[in-house]
Amino acid sequence: MDKIQNQVRPVFPFTAIVGQEEMKLALILNVIDPKIGGVMIMGDRGTGKSTTIRAIADLLPEIEVVADDLFNSHISDYDLMSDFVKNQLENNANLTTSLIKVPMVDLPLGATEDRLCGTIDIEKALNEGVKSFDPGLLAKANRGILYVDEVNLLDDHLVDILLDSAASGWNTVEREGISIRHPSRFVLVGSGNPEEGELRPQLLDRFGMHAEIRTVRDASLRVQIVEQRTKFDQDPNSCIKEFCEQQNLLKQTIINAQSLLKSITIDYSLKVKISQICGILNVDGLRGDIVTNRAAKAFAAYQNKKEVDVDDVKEVITLCLRHRLRKDPLDTIDSGTKVSQVVDDILS
Repeated sequence: MDKIQNQVRPVFPFTAIVGQEEMKLALILNVIDPKIGGVMIMGDRGTGKSTTIRAIADLLPEIEVVADDLFNSHISDYDLMSDFVKNQLENNANLTTSLIKVPMVDLPLGATEDRLCGTIDIEKALNEGVKSFDPGLLAKANRGILYVDEVNLLDDHLVDILLDSAASGWNTVEREGISIRHPSRFVLVGSGNPEEGELRPQLLDRFGMHAEIRTVRDASLRVQIVEQRTKFDQDPNSCIKEFCEQQNLLKQTIINAQSLLKSITIDYSLKVKISQICGILNVDGLRGDIVTNRAAKAFAAYQNKKEVDVDDVKEVITLCLRHRLRKDPLDTIDSGTKVSQVVDDILS
C-alpha cells in the first residue's frame, strides 16, 4: 500500500532541498527529541516550508504500531498506548503489530474543535453504556508530525488545544460527563507569513523553536533551487533514486542520535551560561533555558558526541530564544541578532 501511495504522490527528498539550513536543522532536532516542543517556521511565501516539512516526515524510519488501533499505539511503551491496548495487555490478549510510515497530519484552517479532538457518541453511551469515540486529528497524529500551515490565522482556542496536547502528550475529550483520554504525542510544526500577522506572544512562547525563512537572494542559488525542483517534477523517481544514498545516511544518523540522546551530558558551567544569557535577554519564565538545554543535547547527539560543548549551544540557542524576547517597537535590530550579540559576549 505504501509503495503504491509513493508512486502516486512522490515526496521531494529532504536531502535535495537547497538552503534553508535553519528550518532543516530545527525539524531534525525536533524529530530526534520531540520534547523540544515543536517548531514555528515564519517566512516569505514560496520558500519551501510545506515541501520541507513533508520531506522530513517521508525521510523518517517506519514505526511499529498495534494493528487496528486508532491511536498508533506502541506495543510496549505505556505512555504511547491507548486505554484499549492497555486493557488488552492486562487480559493477556495476543496483539499483532504492523509497520507504518510516520503519520504526517495536516490541520486545515477551517477545522473545528470536534475535527481536531474527536467526538464521543453520547447517544450510544447513554443507550448502550458503551464509550464510542470517533477519533480526531490529534489521535491520527500520535507518534507523528502535526503540521499547521498559516498557524497565525488559526483560531486562538484551537492553538491552545494544540499546544496543550503537544506539551502533555495527551488529549482529553469530555461531553456530558463522559470522558475519554488518549495519547497524543507529536512534533508540532506551525508555519506562517509574518505579513499576515504574528501569533500572540504567550502562544508563540509555547513553541520550542522558531525558524525564520527568507527568500534566497543569490541568483546562482535561486537557479539551483529552480533546476532541482524542475528535475523532480519531470521525473520524480530518478530524482528520488539520485538522493537515495544521502537519504538513508541521514535517516541512520537520526536513528543513532535518538538512541544516543539519553546518555548525552551537559556541563554545569555551560548550563549556568545558558541561563545567564536568558537572564540578560529578559526571557520570561524558564522555557527558554529548558528548551536550549534539550536542543543542545539533541544537536550533540546528531553530531555523534557524548557531551554538549559551547559550539553546540551556539548552533541552537538563537532558534530557541528569538521568539521569547519582549517586543520593543523602537528596536532597530531584530531579535535573532540581539540573541547572537549576547551569546557572543557570554560564550566567547
